[in-house]
Amino acid sequence: MIADLKPYSDYKDSGLPWLARMPGHWDTQRSKYLFREADQRSAEGTEQRMSMSQRHGLIPSSQIEERRLVSESSVGGKICEAGDLVLNRLKAHLGVVAVSPTRGVVSPDYTVLRPIGETNHHYFCAVYRSPHCGQELRRRAKGIVEGFWRLYTDDFYDIRVPVPPPDEQAAIVRFLDWANGQLDRTIRAKRKTIALLVEQMQSIAQQAVSCGIDPSVPLRPSGIQWFGEIPQHWEVRPLKAVSVIQSGITLGKDYGTQPTREFPYLRVANVQAGFVNLSVVKKIRVPMAEARRSTLAIGDVLMTEGGDPDKLGRGCVWGGQVSPCLHQNHVFAVRPDQQRLDPRFLSAFMGTNSARAYFQSTAKQTTNLASTNKTKIGRLQVPLPPINEQRFILATVAVATQPAIAAIARLETEIKLLREYRIRLVADIVTGELDVRGAAAHLPDAQPIDLGEYPGDDSEDIDFADAEASEA
Repeated sequence: MIADLKPYSDYKDSGLPWLARMPGHWDTQRSKYLFREADQRSAEGTEQRMSMSQRHGLIPSSQIEERRLVSESSVGGKICEAGDLVLNRLKAHLGVVAVSPTRGVVSPDYTVLRPIGETNHHYFCAVYRSPHCGQELRRRAKGIVEGFWRLYTDDFYDIRVPVPPPDEQAAIVRFLDWANGQLDRTIRAKRKTIALLVEQMQSIAQQAVSCGIDPSVPLRPSGIQWFGEIPQHWEVRPLKAVSVIQSGITLGKDYGTQPTREFPYLRVANVQAGFVNLSVVKKIRVPMAEARRSTLAIGDVLMTEGGDPDKLGRGCVWGGQVSPCLHQNHVFAVRPDQQRLDPRFLSAFMGTNSARAYFQSTAKQTTNLASTNKTKIGRLQVPLPPINEQRFILATVAVATQPAIAAIARLETEIKLLREYRIRLVADIVTGELDVRGAAAHLPDAQPIDLGEYPGDDSEDIDFADAEASEA
């Protein structure tokens, strides 16, 4: 059905600086005639707290498993009602705009906009999130440093957007909801396949890192509560005995009049299980002395401080892809003595059931969240085969897991292409490049549009409303 979409039969000049043409029967209006700012504040902070995400939109904070930074109270936050359009003034030009599904409270630095008359909030949300309109939002934002640009209400009001007839707005929303569902199911299926391949790889690594390669080698009790038997000639040592554990920089720190320099730094979002995601690398200004204490070195094993319990302590080896590069205090850099412990061996061990069991049993637990600290990481008992045997084990595992790695890379590329296609499809539909009226008429009634992962990605998942100032 998507492949059968055609352009409209008649177009005209839109008169908009960011859109060359639009269907001949569409109109344009300034945003002030479509939405009106609502600035009601929470007096007691008892309303449901909402968090903004490019991937998920605006949802109750309780649904976000990796929420780490939370303010003490929601008092003074802005009240939003179901159907309100909410935008992050700092990141509106990046597509951080969403429709609230329910009543709640959001960051006071967000703008809450209430639809006027027949305005279809879901249609216009898709317009504002499109790359085309994003250029206009960016142009209207004010500020000296890009990370602190703000889109103020009067500037938002002045933005003109295309306005189809109300029934056509509804048809567009209906079709996008259906199309997004089709794409989302395809992406989810590929993600499930990736998860199965990762489990397969972890199983191979678990066996090799825990028991070695040679099944004829005699075993002995490891003496580790969460570990079974290990080869008789292996050592077991606490991680702090064979490595240095480095803490990272604290965001939002005031350095007064000290001279500072800008550095890239890694956040929790950059540290994945077995690899570093560098699709988005933020920067921070810190004094040189502070930077030296948190500078990464090639071979450092990155470990996360907290988040979803099954991701706690997840690790990957830093290869120096960005240099120099710092790390945030929610990421630890473990620097092994490479004469005794290969960083890749440690990273592989961090993915085993034994390491995960240790972190889950020693972590500080809250609802859906867990956190560890430098001391607990240092106490982690690590099996230590001779260094040459560690490297032989790693080489054997690499050969055994290569087919799965290649399959995962192919699936990730396919997911990336589907996301890019989603962005183009939504943009083409909401700006009138494709006519969906006929297709939408043959679709069953659907729930309001769920933009899903459009247009963000996993690397920039949660935009913590209550931690925005320190993350900016």
